[in-house]
Amino acid sequence: MPVTKSAQKALRKEKRRRARNRIYKEKMKTLVKETKGLIEEKKTEEARKILPRLYKILDKSAKVGVIKKNTASRKKARITKLLNKLGS
Repeated sequence: MPVTKSAQKALRKEKRRRARNRIYKEKMKTLVKETKGLIEEKKTEEARKILPRLYKILDKSAKVGVIKKNTASRKKARITKLLNKLGS
């Protein structure tokens, strides 16, 4: 257990941040899995409907600092590329 007041506060902050980060990471992972699953099943229309939600959560995660901006951009680009390859 932390001894100093500042260490106690840091621990409290870390718990809050960890909870927030976990929420974003879980949302990201589930949406990415869902989208990739739909792409594999060749359900492009349903995948395109999920895409805006996925973009939103990736951008928000990058803004909050859960992932970096380029990571979010890379994930969006790769999923879009998969979707476009299947659509054409």
